[in-house]
Amino acid sequence: MMTQSLVIRTAMILAAGYATRLRPISTHMPKAMVPILGKPILGYILDRLKEVNLEEVVINSHHLADHLHQYLARQTGIKITLSEEKEILETGGGVKQALPLLDNQPFYVINGKIIWFNASHNALRHLAGQWDDTKMDVLLLLQPVIKAVGYHAAGDFHLFADGTVKRREDGEVAPFVFSGIQIIHPRLFDTSPTGNFSLNVLYDQAMANQRLYAVRHDGEWLHVSTPQDIKEVENYLKTKHRNG
Repeated sequence: MMTQSLVIRTAMILAAGYATRLRPISTHMPKAMVPILGKPILGYILDRLKEVNLEEVVINSHHLADHLHQYLARQTGIKITLSEEKEILETGGGVKQALPLLDNQPFYVINGKIIWFNASHNALRHLAGQWDDTKMDVLLLLQPVIKAVGYHAAGDFHLFADGTVKRREDGEVAPFVFSGIQIIHPRLFDTSPTGNFSLNVLYDQAMANQRLYAVRHDGEWLHVSTPQDIKEVENYLKTKHRNG
């Protein structure tokens, strides 16, 4: 994979969804506001984004948006802009609505239900360092399933030496799960649907056009989708003596 210098100035955090698998907790708060050892998941994500000196972070909101807005009003050290959704637009529709608020260059998109830590390098900077604008519209960060905390499924992708990927087929187990961290170029949305749609629609298009690549995350990655995941993630962090 060709390495080029890319400076990313903006990021988007996906925080609008209903998080139905997190019920009953998510009936009272958005998933990004679920506390892990007393700190919202969103707080962990913002800490990682502050490390790479972004100019602006865009966060979409819908479900129990007031909770999110109140928390963000108290944040310092980074410019935050809200993209409010009158109806749930899913991941693809949510990013598409926010495009006018984002830089007209590649930007990070982060799922609002994950926590990650850096290892041998800063994961976000490493991802940017692997970007090749001549080849890519999407660059995913993948987590080895065997090292994923709070994740109990069959994986998403096979990753090849050249950075290309293949989706897991039905009944198959794949060694990597999509981490919820990625770089997207706005041109990915040039022929996208309108209204609510999943980013997976655009991933499939990009793969068909050989414009989707991925790199492996070498640090810790924690995933929260159910109340049981919260317990597992908190126990892991306590064992590792980490709180942010």
